[in-house]
Amino acid sequence: MEIRDATAADWPLIWPFLHGICARGETFSYPVDLTEEVGRGYWMLTPPGRTVVAVAGSGAVLGTAKMNPNQMGNAAHVASASFMVDPEHSGRGVGRALCEEALAWAAAAGYRGMQFNAVVASNTPAVRLYRSLGFEVIGTVPEGFRHLRLGYVGLHIMYKSLEP
Repeated sequence: MEIRDATAADWPLIWPFLHGICARGETFSYPVDLTEEVGRGYWMLTPPGRTVVAVAGSGAVLGTAKMNPNQMGNAAHVASASFMVDPEHSGRGVGRALCEEALAWAAAAGYRGMQFNAVVASNTPAVRLYRSLGFEVIGTVPEGFRHLRLGYVGLHIMYKSLEP
């Protein structure tokens, strides 16, 4: 698996699984009726943000991540990131590799920490992965996410310091 910067040519390979994940309404806070044009604007970032893809030797896009400052101005020293793994490739280390890439990017860019603003509490694989990489739940918005199957569930805010 190779992780590289995403290009415009990758978008048609990202969109089908990004759209499907959003439409299921279980793990991501984007609208379930997200249009392709809006989705591209949300996901395909320009500097100071970055969008990457995890690509198999066959050229298949296995997953994608976007990383960016969490806030602007005097709070721009904390990064954030979002990840989507094609469900056909879940459980194979793609999410871990993407998260490790985001952490390395943020550290190299001088960010002091990384914050995830909206981790769905019922998304136990993601919460377990982030915890294994050193993130902590620093707060939970009760019923902050309307899960399409489970109803209202918590929405975690997770943080990891990048200071040595």
